[in-house]
Order: sequence, then C-alpha cells, then structure tokens
Amino acid sequence: MGDLIMPAAPTNQSGARTRTSELVALLRQQILSAQLKPGERLRFDELRQQMDAGMSPLREALTRLASDGLVTLEEHKGYRVAPVSRDDLLDIAQTRSDIEALLVKRSIAHGNDAWEGRILAALHELGKKNKLDTNGEIDPLWEDLHQNFHSILVSMCPSSRLLQFRQILADQAVRYRRLSVKYLHEPRDDMAEHRAIADAVIARRADDAIELLRAHYMRTVEILLEEGAELFE
Repeated sequence: MGDLIMPAAPTNQSGARTRTSELVALLRQQILSAQLKPGERLRFDELRQQMDAGMSPLREALTRLASDGLVTLEEHKGYRVAPVSRDDLLDIAQTRSDIEALLVKRSIAHGNDAWEGRILAALHELGKKNKLDTNGEIDPLWEDLHQNFHSILVSMCPSSRLLQFRQILADQAVRYRRLSVKYLHEPRDDMAEHRAIADAVIARRADDAIELLRAHYMRTVEILLEEGAELFE
C-alpha cells in the first residue's frame, strides 16, 4: 500500500486575499481623492494602526498599487504616494489617448444597438449630476458616473489587456482631474464635450471620436500647465 496522502491543513489565504483587496480599495480611494497627498511617505506603523491591518496584507496592497503607478518604492526609504509632475501628466494623457484610439476603433467595429443604448443611458445619468460638490471639489458620485461613461464607450473592444491598461491610466488621471478644477477660472462645458464624443462614437465616426477624446483629455492638461504651473515647480 502506498503512503497515505493526508489532506492539507486549512489555510487563511482566502481571508488574507480579501483583506488585501480591501486595503487596496481603501488606499486607492485615499490617493485618488488626495487624502494621501502626492509624494507623501507611507509609513507602515501609521497605516497598520489607522487601518487595523497586518503587515503582510498591507505590504501586498502597497505592492499592487505600485504596479498601478499610484505608489512608488524608493530603495532604503520605503513607499510613497506617487508624485505629480509635468512629464507624468503629459505621459498619462498622451498614452491614454493612444490606447483609447485602438479601443474606440475596435468597439465601433463590434458595437451593437444595446451598446449604443448603454452609452446614451450613461451620458444621461452623467448629465443629471453636478460635477462639483458644495466645497468646489469633484463629487465622488459624478466621478463614478464619469468613469462609467468612458468605460462603456470602449467596452465592446474584445481585448481584455487593452481594457486593463486603459483602466490603470484612467485611475492615474483622476488625481490630475481633481487638481485641475482648483485652477479652472472659466466654466468648462464637460457635458458638451461628452455629448460630442458620444455622438461621434454612435455615428461610427471613429476618427472624429478619437480626436474629440484626445482634445477632452488634453484640455485637463492645458488647464494644469497654464494655471497650475506651481504644482510642478
């Protein structure tokens, strides 16, 4: 008779993964909302106390956020919130525009009536919500609706990798969008920009949609470079 194979002892890996995911979501929200400031040092002891977290899930959460470009790891210095910079701002906007050009073309090629309906519904919901709250900050619900609208525009692209890369860049752009509203001295008609993009996509005018998206993203860049230059000094 061969050796008996004993069942493996139960582990708590599932619980650890769940806790890590919770920490990733919480830290992501604090970074994107600027509760954790660009360049701020992330001290393990402070984070463990604030979040009642163990060392292993916290370290794994920070590693995941580093892979998404929201956190940086400096040798012998530990983790920091990723800083903002002129080069980073331009790189995000330009790379995002290039990737979404592919996504838009493929989504238009695979799009159907139901997809068009989702675009219009997302645009309608976005238009019902004010962008800014009473403190002049971007309203979190508006941000969710905004992200949803842009995600649906490209959702018919069959490439999961392109969609994943796009989401990483979209998350990184949130901080710059939140900063841009502080420097906006003239009203920006966001809904007109979104409506024009939606119309071009639904009409299958891929080239127009791509140019409108690029202009939409670069408008945020222009606001920050023209009015918020002190951020990058």
